[in-house]
This record gives sequence, structure tokens and C-alpha cells, in this order.
Amino acid sequence: MTTATTRPAASRRTAPTFTLTPELRTAITLTALTLLGLLTGLTGQHLLDSPAIMWGGYGLAYLAGGIPAGREALRSLFRERKLDVDLLMVLAALGAASIGQMADGAILLFLFSLSNTLQDWAMGRTRNAIQALMNLNPEGATVRRGGVEKWCELGEIRIGDLLVIRPGERIAADARITQGQTSVDESPITGESVPVDKEPGAALASGTVNLNGSVEAEVVRPAGESTLARLVGLMEQAQTQKSRTESVTERWESPYALTVLLCVPLVYLLLRSGFNLPTDQAWYRAMTFMVVASPCAVVISTPAVMLSAMAAAARGGVLFKSSAALDALAGVQTVAFDKTGTLTQAKMTLTRVVAGDEGAALALAAGLEGHSEHPIAQAIVRAAQERGVAPEHVQGAQAIPGHGIEARLPDGTAVWAGNERLAMRQGAALDGAQRSALAALAGQGSSTVIVGRGAQVIGVMGVADALRPGIAGAIAALRASGIAHPVMLTGDKREVAQTVAAEIGLQEFRAELLPEDKLRIIGELSTTSGGGPVAMVGDGVNDAPALARADLGIAVASGTDVAIESADVVLMQNDLGKLAGAVRLARAARRTVITNLAFAFGIILIVAPLAVAGQVPLPLGVIAHEGGTVFVVFMGLRLLRHRL
Repeated sequence: MTTATTRPAASRRTAPTFTLTPELRTAITLTALTLLGLLTGLTGQHLLDSPAIMWGGYGLAYLAGGIPAGREALRSLFRERKLDVDLLMVLAALGAASIGQMADGAILLFLFSLSNTLQDWAMGRTRNAIQALMNLNPEGATVRRGGVEKWCELGEIRIGDLLVIRPGERIAADARITQGQTSVDESPITGESVPVDKEPGAALASGTVNLNGSVEAEVVRPAGESTLARLVGLMEQAQTQKSRTESVTERWESPYALTVLLCVPLVYLLLRSGFNLPTDQAWYRAMTFMVVASPCAVVISTPAVMLSAMAAAARGGVLFKSSAALDALAGVQTVAFDKTGTLTQAKMTLTRVVAGDEGAALALAAGLEGHSEHPIAQAIVRAAQERGVAPEHVQGAQAIPGHGIEARLPDGTAVWAGNERLAMRQGAALDGAQRSALAALAGQGSSTVIVGRGAQVIGVMGVADALRPGIAGAIAALRASGIAHPVMLTGDKREVAQTVAAEIGLQEFRAELLPEDKLRIIGELSTTSGGGPVAMVGDGVNDAPALARADLGIAVASGTDVAIESADVVLMQNDLGKLAGAVRLARAARRTVITNLAFAFGIILIVAPLAVAGQVPLPLGVIAHEGGTVFVVFMGLRLLRHRL
């Protein structure tokens, strides 16, 4: 009746890796050459007393570090009509060279080249996050057209096609079941921890996984407009949102550069014409002012602190992907948590057995569920093993999609485990106590399993997603660190969310959310928290847009690749208890940055006027300048001692 074509072997999808783009490779090479030139020049000047080596080294540093920055400065100047720090840094380096301080200029160029390389790395991470999300799409699907089954690439699937979806396959497009019953793992899209039973007429979302039944489904949206495609769009939109730190930096960059650039010729003219100094002395003082006013200590004030803090955090199991992420965490007052896989382990656990003989009920349930791959079934089997209960031997086990499982004992007695529909199918009635237990378990957010022998119900069981160990203490520690507003966001049912929130000490939660709902609520939380930064903690694909949209995205390392790629911070040990320590570290880093900047600008404001007045010769200006740099570096290194 039908002819099937051979389906191509499914390729194994590997975890997304960082791609070293040609632009980033070039930036890394130029930064390395700038450092090499600086070290060579210093060696020739101070150790070997070789002018040739000194000039060759410094020349390499100026070319490798100055040409890219100069090109960028000219692009900003002529295309965007904007003065930026690129131009100031190049001119400061040239000014230092003009009065014989080549080393000072080379140091400036190396630091600035390093910061530009880190920015290029951050841009590559954005592209990786979106690519990781797109990788959830299967390569194609089996499609039935005109009674003929064939394998189609994703782009060939059309509205109205019939998808033939077998157990274990990822659903390729948004569709509606026309034939068959199954359970579907929707956690990649909705965050729902329990597989959802699907019958004819039920909707299937692209990117979700068919578990245990073969179904046919009619495509209702092409791949380009599917649920997964919408998630990609949300990710791209969210990634364009700039943090408050970036906006402030951009706003002050041009005025600072313009002010210094205007001051240098004004200083020269004032000294030359106003005070009648000789040309060489006026130029000497103007260039000394340029060196002193060059933002070497200012530039390194923040990186020295941030890199030290990031290293301390990494040692404690918290990976910050950028210094902007560390700075954002320092101001966070609101933290939104995903539930499944973040606050919980995304692993079903048997929570309660209500039966006259709990051991016998668990033994029978384990014997039945041992023939099923369903997560709830595996939780019951695992609980029996942990409690030392031997599963009862059953024969002829058969899964009933949407109901449960049936089998027979060796003496021919029918036994079963499943939902109320299966109990009705067996002609079994629950007594008052069993119905009360069933209602209580459902009210607590547990999935329920009824176990029976023939027409008799012998037990009711509750299965729920287990909380992460120590999560209540982690939330309490987070409050103690200064986070005033923790809130839970989940795609799970309200009853489940309410139970989890009560157990871990959260007063606020939002339930039954789609990815776009989480994205919207992140924006609302920013407003209700007084406009302060909002952090989002998650682990799943459905969390990716919210992680990217939040001022700070935090992922647990056990989460999906796309969540990890989208996040700004990764908890490498899956320990939310580390988050409170990270908050304290971030706030210590911010205080240190403020101290460093005040000191660095203070030196400029004090020494620069003295340099203009001729009270600070160039060597003393360099000492003050470099002394400020050493001070801010030392202040930053102190954070290496911090423990999370």
C-alpha cells in the first residue's frame, strides 16, 4: 500500500563550540604581536642596552597595536562623526613617543588592543547562542504524501503534509495529531517537567520529542514559522538589548576623548603665546600633559578588577563570560528562577505511597513500570531499588498510550498501573480514602499513579520533580547577600509551582508560562524593581530568550547547550548556593572599580595642571602615571583572595 524510502542516518549533534572567526583570529594575533613588541623593546632598553632591539620592538608594538586602533578611530570619525577612545589612545601613544617615552605608548596600545579582542570574542558568543538554538531542529522528517512515505529535508516540509513520527524522534514542524497516541517531552519548549499525553487532535510543537508511540500529524506551520523558529527570533531580538553599563560607557567615551584632544593644543598655545615659552619647552609640557592625561590607569582600573574577580569566581565554580556580566550582577536586586532543571533536578522522584501494604503496592508497581521507559515509571522502579523492594514478576506487559500499562501475574490475574482512565477501563473504583489521597497529591503538584489488581485498586502513588539539594538554603543565602526580590517563572502548572515555591521559601511565582511570556515578564520585573538590573537563572531551551533579554542571564552547567551559550554567567558545579557568593564578589568588585577610577582620575586632575605649570617634569609625570597604574592593579589583585 505504501512505499518507504530509506531514511538517511541521523547525524550526532555535538555540543556547540566557540568558533574562532577570521576577525577574532586577526585580533588575537595583533594583540600578541603588540605584547611581543613591548617586551622586546623593554628588554632592549633596560636589559641589553641595544637601541636596535629597543626600536625594533617598540616599532612592532606601535604598528600592531596602533594601526587597527587608528583605522577604527578614523572610521568612527568620518562615518559616524564621533570621537572615541581609539583616537585618544593612538595620539597619546604618539605623544609619548615624541618626547622619548616609547614604552609608555606601547603599554597603552597593548591594553587597548586586548580590550578590543575581548569585545570580538563576546560578539562571537552571540552568534554561537543562536546557532545552538537552531541545532534543535532535526535534519528532516518522514512525510507521507499521496500514500507514499519519504524522507524530506526540513525546508521541503509543507503545510498539510502528514508527518510520520516514531518513538524517540524530534518533531520537525508544528503539527496536529491525526492518528495514534503518544507522550511528548515538551520540556525544551515549555519547561513542563512531566511528559504530556497526546491524542488525535492534540498540537505538537517543533523541537519537542516523541517518546513512546508512533503517530501521524498534519503540518500546520512550515519550519520557518514554527515554535522553534519563533524562539530563534526572540533570541536575536533579545541579544540586541544593550546593558546599562554599555550605554553609559558609550555616552561618556566621545566627550572624554574630545576634552583631552582639545586641551592638548590649548595647553601648547597657552604656554607658547600666553607665557612666551620657547617652542620646545611648550611642546615638552604639552606632551607631558598628554602622557599624564592619557587614561592608562583609567583603562586598566576596570579590567584589573574584573579579571581578578572573574578568576576568583571561576576558581569557586562560577564562570562569568564578560566583565559586563560581573558588573551587572553587582546591581541586581531581582532574580527570576526557572523551576524545572534549575530549582529542581528535572528528575522524577516517588514522593508518597498510599496503600494498605505499601511494600506490596510498590513491588507490583515496580514490576509493571519496569517495562516502560516513561520518566514516571523509571522513578517508581528507582524508588523500589533504593528501598530494597523486589519488583513483582509480571508477564505480557503492554503499554496503553495515554492510560498506563497492563500485564498479568503468573497465575493469570490482570494487574495494571496508570491513571484514572485506566482504572475505569479495568472496572476498578477508588474508595473515599484513595480519592482523597489522589486529590491531595494532585493539589501538591505531583503526578499520580494508580496501581491495581483486577478490579481492585491496591494503592495510589505520587511522583514529582525532586528539588535540588540545599536549594532552600541557597535562596536564603541569596536574600542575605542583598537580593531583595527572588521570583520563580515556570511553564509548569500553578499547583506544581505553588508547592515548590512554598518548600523553598519563595513568596512570588508565575506559572503556566510560554517562552514569550517569560520574556515579557523579565521586562515587567525591571520596571517593578525600580528600574534596576534583573537576572534570570535557567537551564532549558525555553529559557534562552529570557536569559538573553535579562540584564544578566545565569545558566546551570547541567542545562542545555543553548541556555549555556545564551547566558552571561554559568554555574559550573550546578550549585545555586554559589550564586550568593558571586553576588558578594560582584559588589566588592564594583566598590573597587569606583575606588580605582577615583584614584586614577584624581592623579590626572592633580598632576596634569602641575605638568602644565612646569612643576612636574616628564620623569616625575611618568612615575605618577605608572604609580597610579600599579596601584589600581594591586587593588584589583586583592580580589583574587575572595572565596565564594
